Amino acid sequence: AASKQDECQFFSGGNGTLRFWQLDIANRKIRATDINTGIVKRIVKCMTVSLDGTILYCGTTSGDILMIYIPATQFKCIGPEKKKYSMGITTIQALINGDVLIGTGEGKIHIAEKETFKSLKSAQAMGEITSIALRGEGHMIFIGTDRSHIYKINYADWKMELINTCHNSPINDIAFPFGTSELFGTCGFQDIRIWHAPTGNELLRISEANKTCNSICFSRDGKMILSGWDDGRIRAFYPETGREMFSINDAHNRGVTAIAITNDCRRIVSGGGEGMIRIWQINPNSRELLATMKEHKNAIVCIRINKSDTECVTASLDGTCIIWNLKRFARNQVLFENTLFHCVAYHPEEYHIVTGGSDRKIGYWESTNGAQIRELEASKSGTINGLDIDNSGNYFVTVSADKLVKFWRYNEGDVISVGIGHGSEVKKVKICPNSQHIISVSADGSIFRWKFPKSTI
Repeated sequence: AASKQDECQFFSGGNGTLRFWQLDIANRKIRATDINTGIVKRIVKCMTVSLDGTILYCGTTSGDILMIYIPATQFKCIGPEKKKYSMGITTIQALINGDVLIGTGEGKIHIAEKETFKSLKSAQAMGEITSIALRGEGHMIFIGTDRSHIYKINYADWKMELINTCHNSPINDIAFPFGTSELFGTCGFQDIRIWHAPTGNELLRISEANKTCNSICFSRDGKMILSGWDDGRIRAFYPETGREMFSINDAHNRGVTAIAITNDCRRIVSGGGEGMIRIWQINPNSRELLATMKEHKNAIVCIRINKSDTECVTASLDGTCIIWNLKRFARNQVLFENTLFHCVAYHPEEYHIVTGGSDRKIGYWESTNGAQIRELEASKSGTINGLDIDNSGNYFVTVSADKLVKFWRYNEGDVISVGIGHGSEVKKVKICPNSQHIISVSADGSIFRWKFPKSTI
């Protein structure tokens, strides 16, 4: 914490230590003074200086507050005496009236009295409080939690309102419902979320405790959200309510890693961590296994079905992409490359297949005979994690572990726009059906919405 009165002073705290630092700019030195707290030994997690600059408040992991008198750098008192704050104090802020605003590990925000540190008011948020920001003189309080929730509290009437949410773990997949650009779905650890694209608001959350959703897709008629989970189950949900429609148990024994549904909404194609491709028939009251195709030796990462539902292409981490015949349930073609494939897509005209993988190259392949036509260097450093081709087939977008989103011309094979902004590895990307926006998701749980480059439309 920095001093309010002298810009050359600041304070630091840690495990059993509290220090006052003075910068000696003329001699280019920094001098430390230990603050003696006597027999009180605490681990300091956060600190703040009162507005008049005389008191330093330190929040501790044991749920109490140390009060330090700054002019004499001496320990004054510790509180509250009886009711400590549960799961420690994670963030602290001094208010204009002298009271202290504190956030705790159990997700409660308290206003504590300035002398005794007893709680005057409290409000419950979801997840551990990680940050507090005051607007103006503190008439409005913004709170961030480790569950990626942002809340707003009006100080006068002490009402809490949730204003923003996001994933707090890596996002594994993203999908648009057929023909609509207003909504899209994302999935990750413990949940599937449906978002309103123009506003970025969360409309629906489907939660499954301690399970990870690896893949998500919408049925073409919009009546079903299909998802593949790491517990080996395929789950289908109603999009309006998020209620479970049906579940296929033990669909794959190493988790369902990729899923797709045919355009007639009658069959599901799923891929597992063991390399199996399975085709399921959706009947009104049951789901039946039609075929199992085992040629891949490693996890399936992506499945794409053509428009006529006659064939599908699957990409795997074993270095092959296989084009399957969905009538005979047999292999049509196989594409070999010295890479771990991470993504695959059909060109809208379906005469080409485009792939990306760990060799940082994009490959164009003939869908009829599996011959490679072209190879492009797509990234200097990172694996190509996702690609999507727009409906016209003139442009496509790729994302990679180098945190960049690249927009390409399909025929020329050159990059015309680069999106910079992600803070970690970008996992997946989708162009919305009306080709107005591009949505990309990353390993830190963030969702970015990019404008489709205007000069190209």
